Amino acid sequence: MDPELKPVLERIADALERLAPPPRTPAAFDGARLFRHDPETGAFHPAPDYPLALDSLVGIDRQKGRVVENLRRFAQGLPFNHVLLWGVRGTGKSSIAKAAFMAVATQTPDLKLVEVDRDQVTALPALFDDLRVRPERFVVLCDDLSFEEGAAAAKALKSALEGGVSGPPANVLFTATSNRRHLMPRGHQEDRGLVAAHEDAEEEVSVSDRFGLWIGFPPMDQATYLAAVSGYAERYGLRTDDLERRALQWAQARGGRSGRVAWQFIRDRAGELGKPLPL
Repeated sequence: MDPELKPVLERIADALERLAPPPRTPAAFDGARLFRHDPETGAFHPAPDYPLALDSLVGIDRQKGRVVENLRRFAQGLPFNHVLLWGVRGTGKSSIAKAAFMAVATQTPDLKLVEVDRDQVTALPALFDDLRVRPERFVVLCDDLSFEEGAAAAKALKSALEGGVSGPPANVLFTATSNRRHLMPRGHQEDRGLVAAHEDAEEEVSVSDRFGLWIGFPPMDQATYLAAVSGYAERYGLRTDDLERRALQWAQARGGRSGRVAWQFIRDRAGELGKPLPL
C-alpha cells in the first residue's frame, strides 16, 4: 500500500464508523409490561403500567366485553382476530385497549404491549419479524391510525398482518384505534389524480378488511356521560351536591360529551378539591 494513502483511508474508515448506526442491543421484556418501540434503533423502551382500571370505563360495556374476550383467547393461544377500534374521538378507544390489556396481563405474565407511532407504520413488517421469534406474546398498539402517507403505509400494514410466505406471527395481536372506520383521511382524492386516488383508496380500504374484529364507539348521550362522571367521582371521593350540574356545564363549554370530557372534568374537580388522581 502506498504510504501516502494509508492516513487517508484511515480517516475515511473512522468517518464511516461515526456515520454507522449504533449496534442494536438485544430486546429485554422482563422489566415491564408496556413498551414503546423505536424503529430507528430497534429499542423497546419500558413504560409504567396503565393506571386506569377497566371497570372505571362506563357506557362501553359491550365494547369492553369484545376486546377482553378476544385478548383472553390470544393470551391462551386460541384463535383470535386483529382489532380495529373506531368511532368518535374521546369515547375511550385507547383507554379500553390499554385497560383491557392490563386486566388480562395480570393473569398472563408473558403478555406484553408494544406501542408504535402511527407515523412509523412502514416499520411494522420488520417489527413483526423481530417479535415472531420471541417466546412472549405481544399486543402491538397503534393509536389514532390513518394513512396520511398514502398507499405505501397501507401496503406495509397489509404486509405485516398477512406475514408474507411465513404467515402472520402467531404471537402478535395488532390493535389500532381510529376516528375513521376505513382509515382514510378526508380530502384524499384531492391530493392526487382521480385514477391514482381511486387506486390508493382501494388499497387503503382493503387494509380494514385485514382486521377481523371491528368495534365501533358511538357518541355518548347525556345519561352515559353523567354515569361516567358519577363513577369517577365515587371512585376518587369527589362526590358533591352540584356534581351533575357542573358536569353538564363543563360539557356544554367543551361542545360535546365523551368519556374524555368526563375525565377532564373530574381532573378539574380533583384539582379544585385538592385531591390527587392516578393520571
